Amino acid sequence: MTHALVHINRCMNKYLVTVRVKGQTVKTMVYADSALHARLILEYQFGIGNVLGSPTQCPQANEQYSKASEVPNSIKPITPLNPQQARLDSLKKQQKLAATNLEAERNRQKVIKAQQQIRKATTQKPTA
Repeated sequence: MTHALVHINRCMNKYLVTVRVKGQTVKTMVYADSALHARLILEYQFGIGNVLGSPTQCPQANEQYSKASEVPNSIKPITPLNPQQARLDSLKKQQKLAATNLEAERNRQKVIKAQQQIRKATTQKPTA
Protein backbone atom coordinates (compact mmCIF):
# COMPACT_ATOMS: atom_id res chain seq x y z
CA MET A 1 0.00 0.00 0.00
CA THR A 2 2.75 2.45 0.90
CA HIS A 3 4.59 1.66 -2.32
CA ALA A 4 1.47 2.54 -4.36
CA LEU A 5 1.12 5.92 -2.65
CA VAL A 6 4.76 6.76 -3.31
CA HIS A 7 4.26 5.84 -6.96
CA ILE A 8 1.18 8.10 -7.24
CA ASN A 9 3.02 11.05 -5.72
CA ARG A 10 5.87 10.62 -8.20
CA CYS A 11 3.45 10.76 -11.14
CA MET A 12 1.66 13.89 -9.96
CA ASN A 13 3.13 17.30 -10.64
CA LYS A 14 2.79 20.33 -8.43
CA TYR A 15 1.11 23.37 -9.99
CA LEU A 16 0.83 26.93 -8.69
CA VAL A 17 -2.14 29.02 -9.69
CA THR A 18 -4.02 32.12 -8.55
CA VAL A 19 -7.71 31.64 -7.69
CA ARG A 20 -10.48 33.96 -6.56
CA VAL A 21 -12.09 32.94 -3.28
CA LYS A 22 -14.85 35.00 -1.67
CA GLY A 23 -13.77 38.07 -3.65
CA GLN A 24 -10.06 37.78 -2.78
CA THR A 25 -7.24 36.45 -4.93
CA VAL A 26 -5.06 33.74 -3.42
CA LYS A 27 -2.06 31.82 -4.76
CA THR A 28 -2.48 28.13 -4.16
CA MET A 29 -0.94 24.82 -5.14
CA VAL A 30 -2.48 21.63 -6.40
CA TYR A 31 -1.12 18.23 -7.40
CA ALA A 32 -2.28 17.01 -10.81
CA ASP A 33 -1.21 15.04 -13.89
CA SER A 34 -1.16 18.08 -16.20
CA ALA A 35 -1.91 21.80 -16.27
CA LEU A 36 -5.34 21.07 -17.76
CA HIS A 37 -6.09 18.57 -15.01
CA ALA A 38 -4.98 21.11 -12.37
CA ARG A 39 -7.26 23.76 -13.88
CA LEU A 40 -10.21 21.37 -13.95
CA ILE A 41 -9.66 20.37 -10.32
CA LEU A 42 -9.55 24.02 -9.22
CA GLU A 43 -12.55 25.02 -11.34
CA TYR A 44 -14.52 22.18 -9.79
CA GLN A 45 -13.50 23.28 -6.30
CA PHE A 46 -13.74 27.09 -6.65
CA GLY A 47 -16.11 27.50 -9.59
CA ILE A 48 -15.70 28.20 -13.27
CA GLY A 49 -14.23 31.66 -13.83
CA ASN A 50 -12.48 31.78 -10.45
CA VAL A 51 -9.19 30.33 -11.72
CA LEU A 52 -7.11 33.33 -12.74
CA GLY A 53 -4.40 32.49 -15.25
CA SER A 54 -3.08 29.09 -16.17
CA PRO A 55 -1.46 26.69 -13.70
CA THR A 56 2.34 26.79 -13.66
CA GLN A 57 4.32 23.66 -12.89
CA CYS A 58 6.72 23.93 -9.94
CA PRO A 59 9.21 21.09 -9.65
CA GLN A 60 10.51 22.08 -6.19
CA ALA A 61 8.42 21.46 -3.12
CA ASN A 62 7.70 24.98 -1.88
CA GLU A 63 5.33 25.09 1.06
CA GLN A 64 4.83 28.86 1.19
CA TYR A 65 1.60 28.53 -0.79
CA SER A 66 -1.60 27.11 0.64
CA LYS A 67 -2.96 23.82 -0.55
CA ALA A 68 -6.17 24.14 -2.52
CA SER A 69 -8.13 22.27 0.14
CA GLU A 70 -7.04 24.74 2.86
CA VAL A 71 -7.81 27.96 0.97
CA PRO A 72 -11.58 28.36 1.65
CA ASN A 73 -11.04 28.05 5.41
CA SER A 74 -8.25 30.65 5.48
CA ILE A 75 -10.33 33.44 3.91
CA LYS A 76 -12.15 35.63 6.40
CA PRO A 77 -15.36 37.29 5.14
CA ILE A 78 -15.52 41.07 5.00
CA THR A 79 -18.17 42.36 7.37
CA PRO A 80 -20.68 44.73 5.79
CA LEU A 81 -20.75 48.37 6.82
CA ASN A 82 -23.63 49.66 8.88
CA PRO A 83 -25.74 52.43 7.23
CA GLN A 84 -23.82 55.28 8.90
CA GLN A 85 -20.43 53.85 7.89
CA ALA A 86 -21.67 53.21 4.36
CA ARG A 87 -22.87 56.82 4.07
CA LEU A 88 -19.51 58.16 5.26
CA ASP A 89 -17.67 55.85 2.88
CA SER A 90 -19.86 56.98 0.00
CA LEU A 91 -19.28 60.65 0.81
CA LYS A 92 -15.51 60.12 0.99
CA LYS A 93 -15.56 58.45 -2.44
CA GLN A 94 -17.68 61.31 -3.84
CA GLN A 95 -15.23 63.85 -2.38
CA LYS A 96 -12.26 62.12 -4.03
CA LEU A 97 -14.12 61.89 -7.33
CA ALA A 98 -15.10 65.56 -7.19
CA ALA A 99 -11.50 66.59 -6.46
CA THR A 100 -10.27 64.51 -9.40
CA ASN A 101 -12.92 65.98 -11.72
CA LEU A 102 -12.11 69.53 -10.55
CA GLU A 103 -8.40 69.04 -11.26
CA ALA A 104 -9.17 67.55 -14.69
CA GLU A 105 -11.44 70.50 -15.55
CA ARG A 106 -8.81 73.03 -14.48
CA ASN A 107 -6.21 71.28 -16.62
CA ARG A 108 -8.62 71.17 -19.57
CA GLN A 109 -9.30 74.91 -19.28
CA LYS A 110 -5.56 75.66 -19.08
CA VAL A 111 -4.97 73.69 -22.27
CA ILE A 112 -7.80 75.51 -24.07
CA LYS A 113 -6.46 78.90 -22.94
CA ALA A 114 -2.93 78.00 -24.06
CA GLN A 115 -4.25 76.82 -27.46
CA GLN A 116 -6.15 80.11 -27.88
CA GLN A 117 -3.00 82.09 -27.06
CA ILE A 118 -1.01 80.09 -29.61
CA ARG A 119 -3.70 80.63 -32.26
CA LYS A 120 -3.81 84.35 -31.48
CA ALA A 121 -0.02 84.65 -31.66
CA THR A 122 0.22 82.81 -34.98
CA THR A 123 -2.65 84.72 -36.65
CA GLN A 124 -1.42 88.22 -35.74
CA LYS A 125 0.48 89.94 -38.52
CA PRO A 126 3.73 91.57 -37.53
CA THR A 127 3.55 95.38 -37.71
CA ALA A 128 6.49 97.28 -39.15
